[in-house]
Order: sequence, then C-alpha cells, then structure tokens
Amino acid sequence: MDVFEAVTSRRAVRGFTDRPVPKEVLERVLSTAAWAPSGSNLQPWHVYLLTGGPLAALKKCAGERLAAGDPWDEPEYEQYPPELKSPYRERRSAFGEQRYGALGIPREDVEARQRAASGNWECFGAPAALFCYIDRDLGPAQWSDLGMYLQTVMLLLRAEGLHSCTQMAWAKYHRSVAEILSPPDELILFCGMSIGFEDAAVDHVRTGRAPLGETVTFVDGD
Repeated sequence: MDVFEAVTSRRAVRGFTDRPVPKEVLERVLSTAAWAPSGSNLQPWHVYLLTGGPLAALKKCAGERLAAGDPWDEPEYEQYPPELKSPYRERRSAFGEQRYGALGIPREDVEARQRAASGNWECFGAPAALFCYIDRDLGPAQWSDLGMYLQTVMLLLRAEGLHSCTQMAWAKYHRSVAEILSPPDELILFCGMSIGFEDAAVDHVRTGRAPLGETVTFVDGD
C-alpha cells in the first residue's frame, strides 16, 4: 500500500472484529512511528498500548460508569472552543448530521445519540487500544506534535491492513483510564485510539472534506 492509498483509505472505523492484532505488528508500527516529526525532536508523546485483560478491565470500568449515569470527569483541556465560529461550526454540525443520520437517529433524539456514542467505551469492539498522554508543562506546539505522531501511527496501521479510530471521548473518563494505567501525575490524557481489523458488516458513511479552495491558497504569481 503506497502512502496515497494509506491516506485516502484511513478513516474513523467504529466497528471492529475481535480478531487479535499480533504484538509484533503493534511493536513494528509504534517503533516506526517514533520517526514522526516534532519540534526540536522533543517527542512529547507518552503512549500506552492495551490489549487482553487490561483492556477488558478498562471497558468494564467505563461501561459500569456509563450504566450508573456517572458524570464525566473534570476536563483537563478544552476539546472545542465554547463558541465555534464559521466555517468550523457548520463542519461540525454537518459531521453530526451525517454520522447520526446514517444510523437513522434524528437530531432531537438525544438518548439515541448517547447510546450510539456509548460504543466509545467498548472501543467499538477493537481488541487493542492506544492511549496518548502529554506532559502538563508543554504547550500548543507540542500538542500539535501529538497530531503528527498519531497520524503517522494511523497510516502505518493502514499499511499493515489495520484500521483505527481516534477518540478524545476517553479524556472524559480519564480517571478510569488512569486506574488501569497508573500514569505519572504530570501527564494529561489527550486521547485514546481503537485499533483492529474492520468489521465489514458494520455500515459506515465516509465523512467528506472541504473543497481545496476553502482550505488552501496557492501563492504562485500567476
């Protein structure tokens, strides 16, 4: 698979089989992803990879919290600005309409949307999950480095025939994740990432992208 195919075939998969992902594949992906760029080579990512019993324990803990109606944990970072301006507001709204519309869930059915979102806490059935942390003392430039690292991981997973789904949703249950992982206090959980083989029986709708002219300006003198 060449890099163009890896980029265009990568998407947020929300349905995985229980087929195990070989440990050597995960080790190969993560050791190669270490070559992702970062400012001054700080490599600010701190990654935990869960499979087997530990992942099952986390899913169980999150599921019990969800069933009990426990509130989300105190946020440690702002996932979105309180007031998204245009065009970001419209893009986010369009994503929600497309995602839940494909599931036959209308906008006003909040309960059904919450049930659909609950798949996050099962990692959508994935047998492996990555959790990415960053040091509290680092700034926006280092947070952007996490994005480059995680994208590198996802493209390498595609090269191995695997799929993934990044999930900031896990930051809402960061205390439960910490119970399983015991990360140092100086680290903040940025996101989780479900990893595995796609369940082809699960329907999906590919989210579109803005036209090139909306996001790119060519300055070439012509």
